[in-house]
Amino acid sequence: MSILSEGQQGDRVLIMGNDAISRGALEAGVNVVTGYPGTPSSEIIQNLAKIADERGLYVEWSVNEKVAAEAAAAASFAELRSMCVMKQVGVNVAADFLLHLSEYGTRGGMVLVTCEDPGALSSTNEGESRPYAKMMEFPLLEPADFQEAKDMTRWAFELSEEIQNLVMVRSVTRLSHASGNVILGELPSTEKPKAEFKYDGPVTDPNTGPIITVPGITDMLHQRQQEKLKKVVALFDQSPFNTYWGSENPELLIITSSICQYYTREAIEMLNLESRIGVLKLGTTWPLPAGLLEKHLASTEKILVVEEVQPFMEDNIKALAVELGAKIGLKTFFGKKDGTLPSTNELNPNIVADGIGKILRMDHDAVFDEYRKLATDTIGDSLPDRTLTFCPGCPHRSSYWSINIALSMDHRKGFVCGDIGCYTLGALPTGFSTLKTGHSMGSGLGVAGGFGQLHRFGLNQPVLAVCGDSTFFHATIPALINAVHNKSNLILVVLDNSGTAMTGFQPHPGLKIDTIGEEAPAVDIPELCETIGAKVKIQDPFDIEGTQKVLLQMMNEKGSVRVLVLRQSCALSPGKKGKKQFQMSVDGAICQGDNCGCNRLCTRVFKCPGLNWDPKAGRTQIDEVICVGCGVCASICPMGAIVAVEVS
Repeated sequence: MSILSEGQQGDRVLIMGNDAISRGALEAGVNVVTGYPGTPSSEIIQNLAKIADERGLYVEWSVNEKVAAEAAAAASFAELRSMCVMKQVGVNVAADFLLHLSEYGTRGGMVLVTCEDPGALSSTNEGESRPYAKMMEFPLLEPADFQEAKDMTRWAFELSEEIQNLVMVRSVTRLSHASGNVILGELPSTEKPKAEFKYDGPVTDPNTGPIITVPGITDMLHQRQQEKLKKVVALFDQSPFNTYWGSENPELLIITSSICQYYTREAIEMLNLESRIGVLKLGTTWPLPAGLLEKHLASTEKILVVEEVQPFMEDNIKALAVELGAKIGLKTFFGKKDGTLPSTNELNPNIVADGIGKILRMDHDAVFDEYRKLATDTIGDSLPDRTLTFCPGCPHRSSYWSINIALSMDHRKGFVCGDIGCYTLGALPTGFSTLKTGHSMGSGLGVAGGFGQLHRFGLNQPVLAVCGDSTFFHATIPALINAVHNKSNLILVVLDNSGTAMTGFQPHPGLKIDTIGEEAPAVDIPELCETIGAKVKIQDPFDIEGTQKVLLQMMNEKGSVRVLVLRQSCALSPGKKGKKQFQMSVDGAICQGDNCGCNRLCTRVFKCPGLNWDPKAGRTQIDEVICVGCGVCASICPMGAIVAVEVS
C-alpha cells in the first residue's frame, strides 16, 4: 500500500517532500513521468513507479535528462499531462531541448521538477537552475513547506495549460528529504485519457500545427512567449503562494523563498524581533509579482533577501526596484552581494540571525558558552576520524587497486580521467588517489579523448578514463564515438556494477528490467563498444592478477581505443546484499603485523572497512559484521595470511 495512492481527501499525513510533490502530480492527473536518477530527486520517480500500473501512469527512468525532457514533452504534445524530474546538474543536460520547448510551448500541462542541493550534500557542486527560468522565459515556483510542495505542484499543471508552456518547480534537499504534515486532496479517476498529436494546422497554431521552431517564425514565437510571461505576472500578483506576515511598517523587510522561510522565522524568534520585521515569502519567484513587490518595497527603507544559493531573487528584485524608483524611492538592499549573508553553502537560522544582527546592529552569539565548552573540552579529540570511503566489498576499490598498480608498473606516469558516480571517490585515498580529473557525467572519456590526441605534441603518458555503467549510457557514448572516429590513443575502463548504485540501484538500459521492474531488452555494453569500433575485453575486478595483466597489455597497444569492462555487482545491490562468496579469516601464525615486511598493507593502504587493525594482538582481523566476503583482501596480502574459504 502506498500513501501516494491510498490516502483519501482530507487525510492529514506525514510524508517526505518528494512524496508531497508526487502526490501533487497525482492529484493533478499526471499521465507520464520521466527523469534520470539524481539525489535529492530520485524518490519521486522511484515511488511513482511502484504505483504506475495502479494509477494508469507511464513512468520512465530515461537514459539522461535531455531524453527525459523530450519524452515528457511528447506526452504534452499529445495533450496529456507530464512531469520531468531531475537534480540541478541534470537541467544543464536538458537545457538544449528546454530552450526550444519553451520557445514554442506545450499543450498538455508539463512540469519540470528540479531538486537542488545547496551545500552540495550529495553532489559535486551546489549549482542551481533558477537562472534557466529567466533565461528561457518560463515560470518558476518554489514551495516553502510540505503542503506547498503538494499544492504548488498540482497548480503548476493548471498554470502550464493556462499559458501553454513549461513550468519549473524547484525543491531543495532540506525539503525533498525532510518530512512534514500534508493534508491530501482528491485523486482523479484512473481512466486513461486518449492521446492524440494534432499536426495538420498551420505552424503558428499552438494547438493544431506541427511543433517546430524554424527561422522565419522565431520572432513571432518569442513575442508569443513573452506575452505568456506578462499573463503570468498578473497571476503571480494574486497567488496565494505569496504570503506576508509581521509589522505593517517594518524597520526591516525580509524577502525570502523556499526552505529559507523556516530559517527566517526561527531567526526572528531567536532575536525577539517579531514587532520590528516584516517577512514577504515568495512562492512565485520568476517572473516576479511586480505589483505585490511594489506594495511591500514601499513600506520600508531596508530590505534583506534570504535565499539559497545564488543571489537570484536579490538581483531581480534590485532591478525591479530601479524600475519602480519613482514610486518607491531609494532603498538599501542587504543579502549576498554585500556580504550580509554568505554566498556559498546552505543557510541556517543562526546565519540568518547573524545577518539580521548586522543590519539592526544587534549582537548575536549563535553558540552558548556552556555548549562551546562542552564541545571543546568534553568531546574534543574523542570524535573518530571518518573519511569518505568505498563500502566493504566495493568492486571500485579492487578496480582502482589494479589500475594504480598497472600504472606504477608501466613507469610512464600514466593517469586516469573520471567523472560522476560512486567511483568519483577514486580521487581520494579510498581509491588510492587514482583519478586526476573529474567533471560532469561522461566528461572523463571526453577529456581523455583530448589527451589521447596529444602524442603529436610529445605526450607519452598512458591515458585512461573510467565511467560507470549508468554513466556510460547517460553521456559516455558520444565521447566514445568521437574517440574511435578520431583515433584517440586511450583506454576506457567501464566500472560495471549492474545498476545506478550511487542513487539507489535504479535500472538502466544495460539491465534486463525497466523502471517498474518488468522484463526489458538489455543493451550489452561490450557489444555496443565493439560495434562502435573499439577493442573490448571483459574482466572481473576481483581477479586482481588477471585485471592487472590485461591493463598492462592494453597500455602497450597504441593507435586505437581500447575498452576494458570490469564487471562485478555492487555489494549493496538487491541481488547480492547479504550473500557471501567467501568466509574470510586471518591466520594469526602468518600475519605478523608490523614485523611481516608488508608494512600493514591491508589496513594502511587497501583499507577495506571490513579489515581492522588490532593493536593488542598486533595483527589484522576481519570485521565479521560488515565483511561481505568478496575475497579480494586474500589476493592483496603478500604473506598469504588472509584466508578465503568459499561458502557452499
